[in-house]
Amino acid sequence: MRPRIMTNLRMIIPPAQRRRLIEQQQRLQQRLHRLTRPAWLGTMRRTTPLSYHWGAERGTPIDRYYIAHFLERYRYDIHGLVLEIKDTRYTTHYGHDVEQRDVLDIDPANPHATIIADLAAADSIPTGRFDCFVLTQTLQFIYDTRAALTHAHRILRPGGVLLVTVPAVSRIDAKSGIDTDYWRFTVASCARLFGDVFGPEQVSVVSYGNVLAAIAFLAGMAAEELAEHELEANDPYYPMLIGVRAVKRSCESESSPCRR
Repeated sequence: MRPRIMTNLRMIIPPAQRRRLIEQQQRLQQRLHRLTRPAWLGTMRRTTPLSYHWGAERGTPIDRYYIAHFLERYRYDIHGLVLEIKDTRYTTHYGHDVEQRDVLDIDPANPHATIIADLAAADSIPTGRFDCFVLTQTLQFIYDTRAALTHAHRILRPGGVLLVTVPAVSRIDAKSGIDTDYWRFTVASCARLFGDVFGPEQVSVVSYGNVLAAIAFLAGMAAEELAEHELEANDPYYPMLIGVRAVKRSCESESSPCRR
C-alpha cells in the first residue's frame, strides 16, 4: 500500500511545494552535518591574510618547504653546467660537481644575472649548453608556457635535466602584479605540457600538499606552524605545489636517433 500512498501524495502536493519540502530536508541534513562535524576557524576567520609575504616573516614559506623536498629528491641531477632563475641559491645548496653556474633573468638590473633573456623568446641562448636547468616558481609568470618549455628543452644538452616547480594553489604575486601572474597548474596539465615537448616517457610529475597546507599557505602561515605529519600528508586532490623532472633524450643531435 505504501507505493500507492506515495503516489497519491505526489498527486496531492503541487510540484513547487514538493521542491520546497525537499530543499528544507536538504538544509536540515546540512545543518546536522555542520553540528556533527564543526569547523572551528579561530584566528583564521578573517578576510585578510596573516602575512602578505607567504609567511616569510613568520618562518619558512610552505611552498619553499616543498620545493626543498623536490630538489633534495633530484639533487643528483644538479651538476655540470647549471642554469637557474634570478640567483644560484638552489644550485649552491643542492648541486654537486658544478662546473659553472649561470643565472637567467628578464631583468637587466639583476646583479646576479649572467644571461638576460625572456625564456619564451630565448633565441640568444646557445642550443645544448646546460646539463641542468633549475626553474622554480617561474612558469606562472610566462604567458606562452609552451614557447618557454621549448627553449628550456633546446638549451639543455642531450641527457640534460629540467627541474621545475609550479604552483597549484597560491596567492597572486604582489611584486609581479595582477596583470602578469597568469597560471596555476595541475598534475594533468604538467604531464601534457612537458610531455608534448620532452616526450611523455621523459617526464616525471609529483604533487605536494593537502587541504590544510593549502589553507595555511593562502593565509600566510609558515611551515614551522604546522606539524611535520601535516606537511607530509599528500592528497592528490588538493595539491599545493607540483614538481616536474623532464629529461632531454640522449641523442647525438636533435635529428638523429637516440642511443639505447
